[in-house]
Amino acid sequence: MTLTGIVYCVNKVKGIRMPLNDDQNSDSDSSRLSESTASSSDSEYSRQSFNSDSSSKPSSPASASPPKVITFDELMAATRNLSNWTLAHEIAVNANLCIKHEDYPQNSFAGTVKQIVHKAFWDHLESELNEDPPEYKHAIKLFEEIREILLSFLTPGANRIHNQICEVLDTDLIRQQAEHNAVDIPGLANYIINTMGKLCAPIRDNDIKQLKATDNIVELLRQIFRVLDLMKVDMANYTIKSLRPYLWHNLVDYERTKFQEILEETPSALNLTTEWIKEAIEDELSSISDESSSFPGADSSSKPIISPTLVLNNGYLKLLQWDYCKTFPETLITDEIRLQELREKLNQLKVIACVSLITNNMVGATIVDVPDFADQLKRISLPLLEGMNKKSFDLKEALNAIGTQICSTVNKSLSERGLPTLSEEMQSNLVGQITHIVEKNNPVCSLIDKRIQLFMRSLLALPSFQKCMPTMPGGLSVIQTEMEFLGSQYASIVNFNKKVYGPFYANILRKLLFPEAAMEKTEAETSSN
Repeated sequence: MTLTGIVYCVNKVKGIRMPLNDDQNSDSDSSRLSESTASSSDSEYSRQSFNSDSSSKPSSPASASPPKVITFDELMAATRNLSNWTLAHEIAVNANLCIKHEDYPQNSFAGTVKQIVHKAFWDHLESELNEDPPEYKHAIKLFEEIREILLSFLTPGANRIHNQICEVLDTDLIRQQAEHNAVDIPGLANYIINTMGKLCAPIRDNDIKQLKATDNIVELLRQIFRVLDLMKVDMANYTIKSLRPYLWHNLVDYERTKFQEILEETPSALNLTTEWIKEAIEDELSSISDESSSFPGADSSSKPIISPTLVLNNGYLKLLQWDYCKTFPETLITDEIRLQELREKLNQLKVIACVSLITNNMVGATIVDVPDFADQLKRISLPLLEGMNKKSFDLKEALNAIGTQICSTVNKSLSERGLPTLSEEMQSNLVGQITHIVEKNNPVCSLIDKRIQLFMRSLLALPSFQKCMPTMPGGLSVIQTEMEFLGSQYASIVNFNKKVYGPFYANILRKLLFPEAAMEKTEAETSSN
């Protein structure tokens, strides 16, 4: 995520001046302002302090193919809207979002080129300052850039320090001094370091101390820019944190408005969402048809009544089994990464539940007295299932290893209690049953999958304000804690999505479920106009 996007988003949403530069692409520990940056008068400028945070990769938006030719300007406008809308959503809902400082690996081609170019610049600056008389052209440009960076950290109302920075780092004055070989570079550098010490986060205190201990003026200027880059990121992460409560409070209206703007510029922006809902309707009709066929006396001529809420909830459930080679519905782009991660974690839990059910069915009598066996099973399975959603992952091999370790754990417990261990045949059967989980339409896997879907469906049926969890279906007790945690995340995503895009979904459902009524409404609106 670039700082340019944050700046634009903040200016657009909140209408406030942001103390950030647009060209930043660096990153570090996240931070939060804990003391006032400055008063609205010329009172003493107070120190800013920050706290750390963690990072998360934002989601990448995808767009649908337009049904008509649009201009480049229209396309760029729609892209900007989508980018800012996604950014605002990510800031508001992702408490771990922050910008991190990243650099090219030293041994990479890009890293080597950067190192060579930077060394050439600083070597050239050093040779200029060592001339007799010294050449200050490039040094003055550096002081001018430092001045602008320092000013970018200030908030409106910090007039005293603003004026002081402009006065001390007045490049016109420094040029005049250079003409008479009277530039006090060490004095200017010392002022810059002291000012940075007032503005930086406490986490940068050690960096400031190191700057004060640097004697070589060229190396000092180089390190000043390094620390300033870190301070830029600290300020950006503070901005994200300070903006989050405001965005969360206004996010429903903001996202709905931004999506409406996209829809007006790109009328095809609901095509994929419409297809997603249409598939959910077809699934529901198929389910009703299957139920009717099981009751010979049912009236098959009557048109089935379908609940729009049920259809929408079924659509959300489909996202937990989504093929991510397909493009995601437009109204869910902002949560695509979160839903994909949810799906991957659920797949992992499903395998653990299958392993547990098979183990209990085959050797349940021998492990009934084993304390915390369910926790032991998870400790065995989780490391071996790490990365199971990658194409290169060999699930069958991992399951074979899990089965072998379970047999070893059970045998160890039996030996400690003076009981006979599992026979070779029993161990072979247990490992084989666990390994067969990978097979398509495996009955145990299908059963666990249905019960996970039942639990998630029950969650969506609860009122959004209700905090209690529905009853956990049988066979899922081994993963109950994890399921409740993921279910809470899933319900939160779905309920928020319904709030934002409910009006758009209502229009689509009306057209698909009640086409006659939708046509009459359109005709009535046309005639009245």
